[in-house]
Amino acid sequence: MSYTVEERGSLNGLNYRLFIKNADGKYVSPFHDIPMYADEGQNIFNAVIEVPRWTNAKMEIATKDPLNPIKQDMKNGKLRYVANVFPHKGYIWNYGAIPQTWEDPAHTDANTGCNGDNDPIDICEIGTKVCSRGEVIRVKVLGILAMIDEGETDWKVIVINVDDPEAKELNNISDGYLDDTVDWFRRYKVPDGKPENKFAFNGEFKDKDFAIDIVKSTHNSWKALISQEPNPGKLSW
Repeated sequence: MSYTVEERGSLNGLNYRLFIKNADGKYVSPFHDIPMYADEGQNIFNAVIEVPRWTNAKMEIATKDPLNPIKQDMKNGKLRYVANVFPHKGYIWNYGAIPQTWEDPAHTDANTGCNGDNDPIDICEIGTKVCSRGEVIRVKVLGILAMIDEGETDWKVIVINVDDPEAKELNNISDGYLDDTVDWFRRYKVPDGKPENKFAFNGEFKDKDFAIDIVKSTHNSWKALISQEPNPGKLSW
């Protein structure tokens, strides 16, 4: 399935929205309508790019808006940007989310002891290409990092685009780029006056099989959400 994007408003403006359309030109939700799997038999997942590598605007799927467009996050009435954390410029990977997943804020994760962050599960795509905002790519999972963000479980799944030239050589987390990722997530909020982020497992990455199990568990949480077993609150489904 191929997807296109439709941008409305001004980039880095309060009115900016990016909508996704399917091959038939119909609007789809990147949270609910794009399948989690691109190839279930091979454990290949779809990923929606929210933030292209080297950019600073904190873009995210708007889980509370109809059709869940991508828009810039706000805090205290101001658009949010991540600072440049030396020696890095903006986000150091293509950053996004796996559709049809949800980190349930009412569920206490047995691995971290913290509840979910109420969002789709995040991905860090480490391939060589700089992706476009709203691009839907096929990825394979390499591993996962358990970040604790202000008391919430915020899993970061390390993936690579299956079409990347390096994809055939990278098959597990030990093959990836680890130190920079932990360093970035630890320090990226410090310029805003916040303390360094914490991690479960002493900041160690868990391997591919562990990561895939976590992704599947968040998919089960999403299925419960759209059946309205948990109270969806303000989420738009």
